[in-house]
Amino acid sequence: MIATILPAQATGAEQNPVLNIAIFLAFVAVTMVIVIRASRDNKSAADFYAGGRSFSGRQNGVAIAGDYLSAASFLGIVGAIAINGYDGFLYSIGFLVAWLVALLLVAELMRNTAKFTMADVLSFRLQQRPVRMAAALTTLAVSFFYLLAQMAGAGGLVSLLLGVSDALGQSLVIAVVGVVMICYVLIGGMKGTTWVQIIKAVLLIAGAAAMTIWVLALKGFNFAAVLDAAVQHPENANGAAILAPGLQYGANPIDFVSLALALVLGTAGLPHVLMRFYTVPTAKDARKSVVWAIWLIGIFYLFTLVLGYGAAALVGPETIANAPGGQNSAAPLLAAELGGPLLLGFISAVAFATILAVVAGLTITASASFAHDIYNSVLKKGRASAKQEVKVARITTLVIGAAAILGGIGVQGQNVAFLVALAFAVAASANLPTILYSLFWSKFTTRGAVWSMVGGLLSAVVLIAFSPVVSGSETAMLGADVDFAIFPLQNPGIVSIPLGFLLGWLGSVTSSRKESKKLAAEMEVRALTGYGAEPPVQH
Repeated sequence: MIATILPAQATGAEQNPVLNIAIFLAFVAVTMVIVIRASRDNKSAADFYAGGRSFSGRQNGVAIAGDYLSAASFLGIVGAIAINGYDGFLYSIGFLVAWLVALLLVAELMRNTAKFTMADVLSFRLQQRPVRMAAALTTLAVSFFYLLAQMAGAGGLVSLLLGVSDALGQSLVIAVVGVVMICYVLIGGMKGTTWVQIIKAVLLIAGAAAMTIWVLALKGFNFAAVLDAAVQHPENANGAAILAPGLQYGANPIDFVSLALALVLGTAGLPHVLMRFYTVPTAKDARKSVVWAIWLIGIFYLFTLVLGYGAAALVGPETIANAPGGQNSAAPLLAAELGGPLLLGFISAVAFATILAVVAGLTITASASFAHDIYNSVLKKGRASAKQEVKVARITTLVIGAAAILGGIGVQGQNVAFLVALAFAVAASANLPTILYSLFWSKFTTRGAVWSMVGGLLSAVVLIAFSPVVSGSETAMLGADVDFAIFPLQNPGIVSIPLGFLLGWLGSVTSSRKESKKLAAEMEVRALTGYGAEPPVQH
């Protein structure tokens, strides 16, 4: 995925910081009222972690779309298509196809087996302490990498919203985003966070739809005319090549395969996405959630195709590339071109709201993982009360929020694209192999689970650290002057994902410990039927 940094100046459009910030504050005010109202029913751990499992499949599907469609999905993909054409759209395809893996292999079985977190599934029939520790470690790693990229994106947005481009102003905005996000989670728990995500998804999809219709209307609702205008634009040096594959990834197709593996397989292992399956009352609703999410996300990514080529046709790839923030400025510049300051303000505020909704989802996932998996299950050996567990989750939220604010301030101005790519790579390398082995292989052992998760996490992090995204190139995090890039690819998935599966198998076949066949049988029945997982019927 692409880092979410916006331009410091919306070239070609007069900015109206007061209007921009007013739209954003209106969103925060409305959602905060809803969060406070939702918090009235937060009485148990199930309410705080899973929204009392009170959301319908449709509501949860919209919330999943809101959680999944980060600002990088919107701004990054539109920019990638505007500059690299067809190859940019491959991001959309990868993110969408990933949901088929989640639907067919994970959603229903996870919901039937778990209680609150991913570790509930992975430790169901294995030793609790080592598996929960490893699962909590990968959950916190994925959440933190994802969180940093979103917080840094918030700093980049300030220049568009307020017309402030200095480091202090961006740092203050990162702090404000962090504080608002902490309030959402502390006050509303999962229920409040879910409503924020639903509202944000509706606004984002509606805004993208309006811009898509506008672009098509300018070309007589003929998409071929939009493509032709993009090809003919005087700033387009690549000509018709933007309509064919190979412009971005033609030089190193192995790197693209590596990225595609992480995108397609990583979604089914993202902890904050998996946690959304526990907010519905039945397995049928879990399936319905994913179907709704696939439709909404699929339609949204079709919008990005029109918006990307529309930006290339109406704004021009050179203007976009040279704007502060580079290709991530495509959507705001297109909004400014179409509707002036009002549409620019709305799209900027929606992008900001998108960051808020995503970081809130990430924060509640990370805090639940620490409180439920480490504090209660490992430190207290399952003896902590629900009240104590929720109290620890709230304290953890404060700690994670503070760390995200400091980290976001620390990485602003850096190339943070690799953080989101790393989150997907870790999810695909460490989480997905363990989930699939736990659900489908009866001979899977505790050693296999720990080796797979820790090995997948370490291999992805180490390979990224020694790749061109960190050192050895002009676009690297440390620049071209520092060079210790011995791994040639920018995406580690092609190595780390097979390694995660291999370590899970190797750890299991070399383990002398015999896992409980009774628990394995119980897990299989529960995963496939939902027996024992359904909440009691309220009369």
